[in-house]
Amino acid sequence: MTHSDDADFPARLSADEAALLQAMPQLQGVGQARRSFMIHSAAGSVGLFAADLLAQEAALAQMPLPDGAAVAPINAQNVVKVAFQVNGTAQTLELDSRVVLLDALREHLALTGSKKGCDQGQCGACTVLVDGQRVLSCLTLAATLEGREVTTIEGLAQGEQLHPVQAAFIKHDGFQCGYCTPGQICSAIGVLDEAQRGHVSHVTGDVRKTTTRLTDEEIKERMSGNICRCGAYPGMVAAVQDVHSGRQAAQTWGYATQTQIASDRKEDGHATI
Repeated sequence: MTHSDDADFPARLSADEAALLQAMPQLQGVGQARRSFMIHSAAGSVGLFAADLLAQEAALAQMPLPDGAAVAPINAQNVVKVAFQVNGTAQTLELDSRVVLLDALREHLALTGSKKGCDQGQCGACTVLVDGQRVLSCLTLAATLEGREVTTIEGLAQGEQLHPVQAAFIKHDGFQCGYCTPGQICSAIGVLDEAQRGHVSHVTGDVRKTTTRLTDEEIKERMSGNICRCGAYPGMVAAVQDVHSGRQAAQTWGYATQTQIASDRKEDGHATI
């Protein structure tokens, strides 16, 4: 039988076959019910498989290693003991001398609020405060912090009471995905302290004059080491300015007018806007 014959087969039912098909209304919708059944069955199977896999991993983790088993050695070199304060709590760690503060916080103290972004000191996501001054924890050796005070994003709030900068970031929507927010907030606190102490910046008009006033341009310059790939910069500037002076930062953006939109939609030659 050819392919065309196969395609025409359902149209050549006998009278008895057609009558039998009409007498079976309970078959209607069988396809959808079967599809739902298969989906639920598959989901249940995956869930059972995952639970079984986790149980096996937990059991294997508790098994003692056999004699002669190959294990990856921990190549700690020049181990040093470091005692310092972290968020008001004394901590003493024995670390490889090459371990940076960011890894000590995340891997040894389970303080994962400080984020590892570029790991090269360029994005600012790892910013924390050391003795009140902002530092890039991915470039700071933990061994250099003997006797010093480290403050991370976890140590800013007092119980349920947020730090003023934290509250301002929420108020002015100074974050989107939130990944860089811990570093942004710690950096902002450092900026406010630097301004209070009269530190100048690249955009300071007259470095001979000591001033504690921060303009929006000053805030942008001083926070420029903290990258936000979501682009929430206007909210960040507004948050820092709110804490600094109590006023709203100047709005430097605006919605496009209908005329501007119509102009941007015009095509010039082969260029598409």
